[in-house]
Amino acid sequence: MDHRALIASLPAETKDRLQQRSDKAGLRHLGLYGAFIAALSTCILLQVPLWPLLILPQGALLVFLFTLSHECTHKTPFKTGWLNDAVGHLVSVPIALPFVWFRYFHLAHHKWTNDPERDPELGGKPRPDSWVSLLIYLSGWFYWSGMAKVLVLNALGRIDAPYLPRRQHSAMKTEARVLLGTYALAAVSLFFSSALFWIWLLPVLVAQPILRLYLLAEHGLCPPVANMLENSRTTFTNRMIRFLAWNMPYHAEHHAFPNVPFHQLPAFHDWTQAHLKSTSDGYSEFTADYARSIVR
Repeated sequence: MDHRALIASLPAETKDRLQQRSDKAGLRHLGLYGAFIAALSTCILLQVPLWPLLILPQGALLVFLFTLSHECTHKTPFKTGWLNDAVGHLVSVPIALPFVWFRYFHLAHHKWTNDPERDPELGGKPRPDSWVSLLIYLSGWFYWSGMAKVLVLNALGRIDAPYLPRRQHSAMKTEARVLLGTYALAAVSLFFSSALFWIWLLPVLVAQPILRLYLLAEHGLCPPVANMLENSRTTFTNRMIRFLAWNMPYHAEHHAFPNVPFHQLPAFHDWTQAHLKSTSDGYSEFTADYARSIVR
């Protein structure tokens, strides 16, 4: 059964229930997530005993804001529409991911998932296929350099990707200029205080390999076919990772039915588990499988 047949087979009341958004669920998750970031930031700034050990978990929380931004592009974390947009714009700042631009980039990814030529996440390039390319990928170099290029070109109004609607070009130009201005002010602030370096810049740099491995598992080693239950991977992992990633380890489920909000994905998994084609028992298993594919 492919994802279309699966969705068609769902009882109407089940389909409606699975698509129900909730401000309460979204704000509860966001509040707890933000509390962790605030607590770690405070401990780092106060230099509590062993505070350097907090840099990596702080970075993991910050870089995984990507998964919240991703959910906001689908308008699913919250029932209230403006909340999705406001949070999406807010979390774009620490990860340099312009929200309006990303929404249409990501919608194109859903339309052409794992298509080597048309999926913009691939950009016509293969995933890392050697140890050198894998290490460069894990460093986050391709992400940071790519986002810097997007921000500069968008700020200049040089927006030409076919999946970016012309009616949104002005908004993309404005958001790029606002983000670049914000980063310029942040850079100036470093001459007066190192606070942002310790609670933001260094953490998002050192935690990149964690996010990159997680993202590689979403579609890596999956076939370039149309069935979302096959071209996307569900990774069975622990509650901490699911919290960090807003339940996106249920990634085949998300691609099969993007209207299902994060808090309903475990329930939707009950319907999909017998039909999943690409799964891994944890990220360590996927990483080992990927490493073996490079060796071969």
